Amino acid sequence: MNDISGLFGIQYPIVQGGMIWCSGWELAAAVSNAGGLGTIGSGSMYPDVLREQIRKCKSATVRPFAVNLPLIYPQVADHIQIILEEKVPVVITSAGNPKMYAETFKTAGCKLIHVVSSSKFAIKAQDAGCDAVVAEGFEAGGHNGREETTTLCLIPQVVDAVSIPVIAAGGIADGRSMLAAFALGAQGVQMGSRFVACEESSAHDAFKQAVIAAKEGDTHLTLKEITPVRLLNNPFADQVKMAYHSGATNDELKALLGRGRAKKGMFEGDMIEGELEIGQVSARLGHVFSAKQIIDQTMMDFKAAVQKLSL
Repeated sequence: MNDISGLFGIQYPIVQGGMIWCSGWELAAAVSNAGGLGTIGSGSMYPDVLREQIRKCKSATVRPFAVNLPLIYPQVADHIQIILEEKVPVVITSAGNPKMYAETFKTAGCKLIHVVSSSKFAIKAQDAGCDAVVAEGFEAGGHNGREETTTLCLIPQVVDAVSIPVIAAGGIADGRSMLAAFALGAQGVQMGSRFVACEESSAHDAFKQAVIAAKEGDTHLTLKEITPVRLLNNPFADQVKMAYHSGATNDELKALLGRGRAKKGMFEGDMIEGELEIGQVSARLGHVFSAKQIIDQTMMDFKAAVQKLSL
């Protein structure tokens, strides 16, 4: 057991990313039951939906789980109240400053993790009282950092900058990449894209199939002027590229993105007009597995890689 496993009361130091439209209670419970830290992604949920998801998760697992809380969410205060009332054991904040909420969570007994894309923000998270940070590199899917620092560069920088445990994210999908993250000083890993293409994921089947069919170069980071996001190539992503080529303003980019486009793509399965958020590691996935298969295989490969390196 290492610091991450002990801190959160989990068997393996594997955290499931809280991806919007993909991370419902079924996935969170399945990951927790398999020994990792399952996460409900609240960024796509109204408050009443979040409460229902938490309660269903609690009924499906006796093990710890987390709620991912994007701090830019307009009803964040309602979400926090629900998290406290439902006694969620772990909260993972992202897209904002956790300082104004940290004391509230810590007083309630919640473990607090914050997602960062730089050592500067990692230090701020530590100073705010976070128990750990997720350091997420440029390779990651969904909303990303503007710095474009790759995981290989980011993890050791963050590890050297803070004394709290670091969880590596971005481009991690198996035991080999987990071992690489540990070699860089991380004490845990967060996998997002790998769990999108998972049987228990709430992602639409068409999206899962598009993810496992992805090849090298099929994703790109874009919309940095609004909010950086890594998109899988599709006709909507082509529209975004054309908008840039024609010199679109920020307002024009916002109008093109509109509302509900991520739901349309990832949850409803519109592969033409939907926004498809996924990491570069999608090119390595190949198959849809259960959460237990993913975690068991990851740990098996991790131990095999350790053994190989020790010879």
